[in-house]
Amino acid sequence: MTEPYFYTTIEKPSTAEFKDRGSKFLAYAFPISSAEDFKQEIQVLKKEHPKAVHFCFAYRIGTDGNNFRSSDDGEPSGSAGKPILGQLDSKGITNVAVVVVRYWGGTLLGVPGLINAYKTATALALQITPIVEKQIEVDYSLEFDYTRMNEVMMILKQFNCAIHSNEMQLFCHIKTGVPKNRLDDVLNRLNDLQTVSVKKIG
Repeated sequence: MTEPYFYTTIEKPSTAEFKDRGSKFLAYAFPISSAEDFKQEIQVLKKEHPKAVHFCFAYRIGTDGNNFRSSDDGEPSGSAGKPILGQLDSKGITNVAVVVVRYWGGTLLGVPGLINAYKTATALALQITPIVEKQIEVDYSLEFDYTRMNEVMMILKQFNCAIHSNEMQLFCHIKTGVPKNRLDDVLNRLNDLQTVSVKKIG
């Protein structure tokens, strides 16, 4: 199996609502890059919806397929988190979380009704946000003398590398995300500069 160079994700948050027999399901989809991002987002939603009864969710991070979580948050097992995750996977997206906030409407929906509600709310939220393709990046830390700045920036720009942080004094320190499919080219060019220290992060 060849390693992927791109992944699909969503670019901006979206919200959708689904109602069934008085219960209201508000789905919030948003891009994340870590479990920390997710924790912050769900805390915000819990403050926004103090009267909601359930905050069911699923997220997937990374491209190896191993970093995901789903939660039924007190709903019957398998009736909420799994259908939400199923929608993420049917779209083939990662670095995305969906939280579905439920307001109880007084009527029991039963497990099939819940599965349908969580699945539909999630699908609606994902339908209205653009899905984009992004390059898989490998993070590197670069350290070099200020006089090398232009050459380093030229290489990073030429190969479409992302700049995550940039400290410039007499000695410069840049954290960059190098597109996986251009990794060899970028590393060869940077190593040609000799006085640039290149370290892989993580």
